[in-house]
Amino acid sequence: MGISLKPEYLKRYRDIAWLLMKYGRSDLVKQAGLEGALDDESAMTAVAAPQAIELSKDLEKMGPTFVKLAQLLSTRADLLPPPYLEALARLQDDVEPFSFQEVEEIVTNELGVRLSKAFAHFEAQPVAAASLGQVHRAELRDGRETVVKVQRPGIREVVVKDLDILQGIAEFLDSHTETGQRYDFGQILAELRKSLLRELDYRQEARHLITFNGNFREFKRIVVPLPVEDYSTSRVLTMDYIHGRKITSLSPLALMEIDGYGLAEELFHAYLKQILIDGIFHADPHPGNVFLTDDNRIALIDVGMVGRITPQAQENILQLLMAISEGRGDEAAALTIKLGEPKESFEEEKFSRQVADLVTQHQGSNVEDIDAGRVVLEITRISGETGFRLPPEFTMIAKTLLNLDQIVHTLDPNFNPNASIRQHATEMMRERVMKSLSAGSLFNTLLEAKGFVDKLPGRVNSFLDAIANNEMKIKVEAIDESKLMEGFQKIANRITMGLVIAALIVGAAMLMRVETSFKIFGYPGIAMIFFFIAAGAGLWFVFHMLFKDETSEKK
Repeated sequence: MGISLKPEYLKRYRDIAWLLMKYGRSDLVKQAGLEGALDDESAMTAVAAPQAIELSKDLEKMGPTFVKLAQLLSTRADLLPPPYLEALARLQDDVEPFSFQEVEEIVTNELGVRLSKAFAHFEAQPVAAASLGQVHRAELRDGRETVVKVQRPGIREVVVKDLDILQGIAEFLDSHTETGQRYDFGQILAELRKSLLRELDYRQEARHLITFNGNFREFKRIVVPLPVEDYSTSRVLTMDYIHGRKITSLSPLALMEIDGYGLAEELFHAYLKQILIDGIFHADPHPGNVFLTDDNRIALIDVGMVGRITPQAQENILQLLMAISEGRGDEAAALTIKLGEPKESFEEEKFSRQVADLVTQHQGSNVEDIDAGRVVLEITRISGETGFRLPPEFTMIAKTLLNLDQIVHTLDPNFNPNASIRQHATEMMRERVMKSLSAGSLFNTLLEAKGFVDKLPGRVNSFLDAIANNEMKIKVEAIDESKLMEGFQKIANRITMGLVIAALIVGAAMLMRVETSFKIFGYPGIAMIFFFIAAGAGLWFVFHMLFKDETSEKK
């Protein structure tokens, strides 16, 4: 795709170039060919050393696409230093609301009915306003209390345009710069595009609400609102209203009145189950999205961003979390390599050493120093530095665990995530085994067995025909053919040498019976010569095996 020359993109190019200049990446501005988008005044104002908190504010000013980009960058420890990661992680998606007239127009067009017909009551003042949409309280005709999330007018077009601009810059940097090839900006933008377009379709969020309701059924102190499907479309989402307060707004006194440890334990257990058993997890447990209900339960109110993980990756993640929690550094490094893909520049030894050191150094540390989320996030930094590509779901898991650590420590500062991982590991393994024994899995196994049995007679016939017709071939792939042949030659030479020495000894023994005038030490001379030759050859043979072979192995 590359850099587009459309005039309407010029302002965005200027904004991005100014942002890169301000935060010390003027090299990328020049390499991407964006210096022409900057005027002299913009370049002059971009020289002051910025604070980390400024980056989150600057990205927030640039609009919803860049707010979501900030949330994604908060998991990329390989791209940004820790102060910037923390500033972006705390970024609150809170913007000015749009007018109630626009809300009414969107809801009416989407539902095909006037507000007064669909709802008994609909509050004009929004409960919250974010970059992609805003939320209003409402009451259905049957008395059911709900909230209605309404998408911002024209937001889809703005997001798609911004994504196209960023994608063009990313592809150009990946193709023409060493930095782009190292960090693969195109993959980051592809992940952002996929995540944002899913969030813009509220029907997917409605399906997520239903899925998580089912998956959380066993956790009695966790609540997920159910959608009102007849009142939900791609731009309007109606769901149950949850009476409660944000976790972050609770006072120390309010926290003392609840079972903070019990809530933290159940919430952490639920997220482990999502990641390691269900294969679909809420990827944005931001403290602002987690409520404490009036009956002291945990409510997850925004599940627009989710991650998915394959069964094979689940097993590796479970083993990785166990290795981290128990301080087994070498094993953690080996398991991480199983999850990703090495680039051409991958420094495996350096990667393994740094991951092992990272995990091992936390062994025996204080609770607040060994959060699994922070360790997993740090692994992404090491990966970027050593040329190793981790899958997108790995960074999503890192972000999820990092946010989760913040929530559980808000509920109970003494909560130990690593102890929870160790406590539930056996249960997780048992559930994974039981899941593999489900009716669907057993049926799939039976179908595979049936296919094997169906094809077996034909394969046996082909095998027997090949043997009967002398067409049977065995293919051997040796690691090093020359070394293999050299070994065989050594064995043959030693066998031959042994036979020659044995023949000399036997021949000498037989000649001992032949009387001759030529004697050595009173014995027949020819027999003694054969004995001396055999003894010399034997000593040389032993010397060669003990010293010469050892020298060649060292080479």
